[in-house]
Amino acid sequence: MPKPLYETIAYPDRSFPYIMYTHSLYTSIPEGRGFNDLHWHEELQITLVTKGTLVIQVNGIDHELKTGQAILINKGILHVTTQLSHVGEYVSFNFPEKLLAFHADSTMEEKYVLPYTRSSFVSIVIAGNAEWEKQVLNMLWSMQRVFNMKKRWGWEYEISIKTVQLWFILISNLSLPKEEAPKHAKQQQERLQLMLSFIHQNYSSPITLREIADTAHLSISECTRSFKKTVRMTPYEYLIKYRIRRSCELLVSTDDTITDISGKVGFNHVNHFIQSFKKDQGQTPRSFREFRSGMKK
Repeated sequence: MPKPLYETIAYPDRSFPYIMYTHSLYTSIPEGRGFNDLHWHEELQITLVTKGTLVIQVNGIDHELKTGQAILINKGILHVTTQLSHVGEYVSFNFPEKLLAFHADSTMEEKYVLPYTRSSFVSIVIAGNAEWEKQVLNMLWSMQRVFNMKKRWGWEYEISIKTVQLWFILISNLSLPKEEAPKHAKQQQERLQLMLSFIHQNYSSPITLREIADTAHLSISECTRSFKKTVRMTPYEYLIKYRIRRSCELLVSTDDTITDISGKVGFNHVNHFIQSFKKDQGQTPRSFREFRSGMKK
């Protein structure tokens, strides 16, 4: 089954809603929405590059990050890591905004959390140039070590305290927009999510541009404009790319023939599938399967 755009995060401990994912090109530990997997969630996210370089696309804007750099992404924002160096690795810390507020309806929530998370603020790159950025990055490395080691007594407090400190440093050094996000911007995001969800649910069948646009009650031209602005490709290009990603999963997890997989992901002709796959992945489906099979041995 295709994954929905919306991610419901499965916290290891529901009484402590905080998780760190470690992502590489082919793995996510614990299992989650990793490389080349467009999604959004209600939690705030801080991604730290621990090895190599990556490009993460946030609401259609590409951000290139090097080892030791990070990005904070606001809740409810579409994002996807589109490029990652061969041995690259990154960690993503995900947590709800309520962690920063201490308790509901607190002064902290009213003055220092909601004005930011409910504004038009999208993301902040933490490159490590300013002294406060270095401080934040050091805290992220420290948090990664805490998550990776055997959990000691009080580790939840340690992570929570560092996260609140980190947030306070960020809002103390940045002029974030404090007005609520414009209504049309939220509407545009919601419409795009509807169209992307339609593609994810129907990619294995023939899909027309008219059907994609109708999902969000848009004209074809407005549908295309929305995709180009936020996803940086046309609806058709996104559909093909998504079909290829689904085929990669089948090539690794099944023994189905190339022809069978081609049909299962919505291609009418196997030659079109092979050509599209090679253009997207830089190798044929067979070569991809052999390479991934070799990695498992």
